[in-house]
Amino acid sequence: MTLEPFDSSPAQPWIRVLGIAAAAFLGLVLLVAAWGKALDPVSFVEQIRVEGVDFFGLAELTAFIALGVEIALGLALVLGLRRWWVLLPAAALVAFFLFLTGRAYWRFEHGLIDETEACGCFGNLLDRTPKEAFWQDLWILGLPLGLSLLGRKGTETAAPKWRLVLIGGLTAAVLLFAWKAPDLPLDDLATRLRPGVVVSEICAGSDGNPEQLCLDALVSDLDKGRNWVILSDLDEPSFLEAVPQLDEWTASQSEVRLWVLTTASSEAVSTFQWTQAPALPVPEAPYAMLRPLYRRLPRSFLVEDGEVIDTVSDLPPMEF
Repeated sequence: MTLEPFDSSPAQPWIRVLGIAAAAFLGLVLLVAAWGKALDPVSFVEQIRVEGVDFFGLAELTAFIALGVEIALGLALVLGLRRWWVLLPAAALVAFFLFLTGRAYWRFEHGLIDETEACGCFGNLLDRTPKEAFWQDLWILGLPLGLSLLGRKGTETAAPKWRLVLIGGLTAAVLLFAWKAPDLPLDDLATRLRPGVVVSEICAGSDGNPEQLCLDALVSDLDKGRNWVILSDLDEPSFLEAVPQLDEWTASQSEVRLWVLTTASSEAVSTFQWTQAPALPVPEAPYAMLRPLYRRLPRSFLVEDGEVIDTVSDLPPMEF
């Protein structure tokens, strides 16, 4: 006996069209979310650990399984598959997303986290507060999921093989891409830092929040002249090795200034300054401001009169 829990009687054509369109929209949303994670799988693994869903400590494996499921379901919905074996897993995935965003929203409302700690369900593509993440996901995931049940034909139990082959092939291709992505030159695409970005738009916190901090306020000198900004951990080996050369550059000329931004603690910054005695300034920046700007450290960018004009997935070129 074939299980078909979402059976429905013949409906008006517009109802069936609405159901197909809703399923396709939901599939596109899942694919956009998966694309953001595939561009920066390392950040996705970090998010899995933060959310506490790295089952048995296997965060990397969990990330790739979750990514594969999200891609396959998104493709199936876009291709018009609305069988129970597609809609039930899709409903479970949507429920899981809403659980994560709902939990973050509850914790935010009770003062347990701040507004920068939202679910990274869309990778670095979206900057959302916990409240925004929950209500947006409820509308763009929950509502289409419900509408996708409309106008289904209960007699449809098999899917054309070509669609299954296409879903399998594309899912495998995206997973292979995600595996190789950290070594590909995709930083400008995968992060919020790229040429053309204005430093006053790089912020931690939402607009209207009195506690919002933007990069132009943290380093006011970025608004004028040319400045190289290095994002790095202070114990990053390649950065530590380059500190003497960077100091020499800082002391030798004044046309292009040099800055190091780090999320390290005040104690770590003090230790770095005591042991390295650097000539270059090292302002501390919030994690929520810097993390969306890189996939791996160090990363550098050139600012001219407050606008990013170049990025480098490493330390700046020493000839500047």
